[in-house]
Amino acid sequence: VMCCCGPCAMYRRSALALLLDQYETQFFRGKPSDFGEDRHLTILMLKAGFRTEYVPDAIAATVVPDSLGPYLRQQLRWARSTFRDTFLALRLLPELDRYLTLDVVGQNLGPLLLALSSLAALAQFVIDGSVAWWTVLTIAAMTMVRCSVAAF
Repeated sequence: VMCCCGPCAMYRRSALALLLDQYETQFFRGKPSDFGEDRHLTILMLKAGFRTEYVPDAIAATVVPDSLGPYLRQQLRWARSTFRDTFLALRLLPELDRYLTLDVVGQNLGPLLLALSSLAALAQFVIDGSVAWWTVLTIAAMTMVRCSVAAF
């Protein structure tokens, strides 16, 4: 698992003690960082050689956004965390399960390609009133791949 979500995560005390200093002094671009701590801690654990596991029958409760504004802020925080911590995880990719590697690549390249395709489609529509077939195909293919990976 590349991100042990905060309310659902459990760690061995001995493992956490080894990484506590790195975890508490989280920096991004030279400034203290206060977002994505669950993903950051997961990657620190993986870099230290610990395993992470998904437990499908675990039950946890958490507070979730109940309106669009807080939900969008949450998604932006999560996206920033994903992009930032992917740089920490790049060295881990060869050692990871192929599914996790594909998931990490998809989480980072997918939104970039989707944004570029959408902007290109919008620009072309504004310029000449049409949309290039490749932009629609790119968006459809990315959706199919992402859904297939998730289903797998």
